[in-house]
Parts: sequence; structure tokens; C-alpha cells
Amino acid sequence: MDRTPPKPAAAPRAETSRDARLKAALKANIARRKAQARARQDAPGDDTGENKEE
Repeated sequence: MDRTPPKPAAAPRAETSRDARLKAALKANIARRKAQARARQDAPGDDTGENKEE
């Protein structure tokens, strides 16, 4: 009765693959956000579309 269930061999590999995908997605997301922030910072004037004189 000392039986233990076999551990799935694919689990560690799948977890590493998932981690790699998440890391790549996070890196792309951060790069996109930084580019957006730079574009906003370099944009001349106020791009909100609101007229402050009214």
C-alpha cells in the first residue's frame, strides 16, 4: 500500500514554456507602454481634444 501516483513528466516542461511565453508577452507589453509614454511626452501641445479657453 505504499503506492504513490506517478508524477507527470510534462508538467515541468509545460510550466517553463508558459513562463517563457509570459515573459515574452510582458517584455513586449512594457516596450509598447514605454513607446506610448515617449510619444505622449514628445507630442506638442495638449492632445486631449479639450478647449481650455471655453
